Amino acid sequence: MKKAFISDCEGPISKNDNAFEVTSHFVPNGDRLFTVISRYDDVLADILKKPGYKAGDTLRLIIPFLKTYGATDRKMREFSAQSLVLIQCVKDTLQYTRNIAHTFIVSTSYEHYIRALCQTLNFPYENTYCTRLSIDKYRITEEEKNKLKELAKEISQMPVIEIPSEAKSLNDFSEKHRKTIQRLGEIFWKEIANMESGKIFHEVNPIGGREKADAVKDVTERVGVDLADVMYVGDSITDVEAFRLVKENDGLAVSFNGNQYAVRNAEIAVLSENSIVTSIIADVFCRLGKQETISIVEDWNREALKKSLASPVLLERLFELYPKELPKVKIITSENMEVLAKESSEFRKKVRGEAIGRLG
Repeated sequence: MKKAFISDCEGPISKNDNAFEVTSHFVPNGDRLFTVISRYDDVLADILKKPGYKAGDTLRLIIPFLKTYGATDRKMREFSAQSLVLIQCVKDTLQYTRNIAHTFIVSTSYEHYIRALCQTLNFPYENTYCTRLSIDKYRITEEEKNKLKELAKEISQMPVIEIPSEAKSLNDFSEKHRKTIQRLGEIFWKEIANMESGKIFHEVNPIGGREKADAVKDVTERVGVDLADVMYVGDSITDVEAFRLVKENDGLAVSFNGNQYAVRNAEIAVLSENSIVTSIIADVFCRLGKQETISIVEDWNREALKKSLASPVLLERLFELYPKELPKVKIITSENMEVLAKESSEFRKKVRGEAIGRLG
């Protein structure tokens, strides 16, 4: 019986952070605005655990600003198609996994971007889960636009919040960053929430942490497999709950160029600019099961791989692409987790760029 291969989009499949790029494109100083809000998102989701809030809700918070500065559904579709940048060989990887497994994409990204991606990759849109948004349906008055422009300028001038490694509450932050967190709370949950555009916060539901886990469950029901038969590939804080769900049920959780959140919650860490490694891990998992996959990764070197049961065709391609040093692939343990998290986070910046790589 076929297993299920489920992958996040941005990171394992593409180099983009579409929401960051869309905000940078439409909003003045949008790159800074998005970075400040994204870090605030990490604080709310991971440290303060705000009720009703989840990792990835940045995509709710930025919509009023996108609308204010003229973003439309058509413009977002066109920009997404023009700016799409794929991980090397990922089209081959997805074609291969579709032959051996039920293959799905689960992404926090807006549907405009995922539709563009599916068209480029010839991947069925019905096998994706993403954030549904019709930005054209919202109306914002000129008065409200002026206020939102003032708030956008204020946010873009704020410091990017630094999260202490052991932070558990607001008191663990420096005074400067506590003030930033408190002011952002006022802006989003009092000022914008009471505007007409505040209804966006209630009507748009990004596919973030728990929704990704729910999507994994939905896939298993749609195709009739157990969670133990799921391989999930992710790279960020929005994948944590899906990783945990899959791990707890004996499936396989793989971090692909993941940040610290991903590495700390996955079982295998991959550091690679090419998705051939994903193809090999998926091949072994789908044909031979989790334990054989773990065994191959534990002895990830050229000679051991030649003697393994991994696909000879895929291995030949791997060795052709990497004639000297193979991409790093490691089993994550309590002993190596923090070192791998740091290495993977740095490699992520190399592959996707500094600005995108440092986002949660």
